[in-house]
Amino acid sequence: MSFQTTPLSNPSEAKVPQGWALVIDDHPLFCDALELTLRSVANFDRVVTADSLESALNRLADDAPPSLILLDLNLPDVDGLDGLMRLKRTAESTPVIIVSSMTDNSIIANSIVAGAQGFVPKHSHRSVFLEAIQTIAAGDVYKPAGYVEGNGAENREDHLSRLSSLTNQQARILDLICEGKLNKQIAFDLSIAETTVKAHVTAIMRKLGVQSRTQAVLVAQEAKYSKVLPTSD
Repeated sequence: MSFQTTPLSNPSEAKVPQGWALVIDDHPLFCDALELTLRSVANFDRVVTADSLESALNRLADDAPPSLILLDLNLPDVDGLDGLMRLKRTAESTPVIIVSSMTDNSIIANSIVAGAQGFVPKHSHRSVFLEAIQTIAAGDVYKPAGYVEGNGAENREDHLSRLSSLTNQQARILDLICEGKLNKQIAFDLSIAETTVKAHVTAIMRKLGVQSRTQAVLVAQEAKYSKVLPTSD
């Protein structure tokens, strides 16, 4: 769902569109703060909050697509960037802004590759959120001050891009492959024919650019924090 903004000289006058917004953050104080921030810079019909990815996905299943989603990467039921990619597969047309305390250059780059339309560090002033919303409304991707283009991780970013191209069913099957399940077991778990599973596995390997299930599992690990977080000193 698209939305419009009106350029403003005073952030307090900001008025962003009709429609509703979804805030996903498991920390009650941050969740409330993000809700208040959106209400202060936008004219959404309503702002809905969720404390987990699962509750957010349930909300999306029961409602029309929101105009905007704010997502914290660090959720109790999310492993790395997989949550963002699942969210984008469910609400494909909705722009997602990552709001995170993790602001390493590689995290920002990988989030954008995985489908985020913007990245705003937590504790940012409301004017930064306004700028991000207006940037996205203009058709651009919002990157925070200090972000440096190109971080020497082209291969990893290519893997994330390929992972984000999977359909919901393909993503579910890849998850089961990562658990070590065979086609017959996957077919049973998903109540589909084994031939259908085989067709999906072939499509998954083609999209990921790999030749084996083992290679597919290795690519899937690129969506884990252990791969996308910077190494600690």
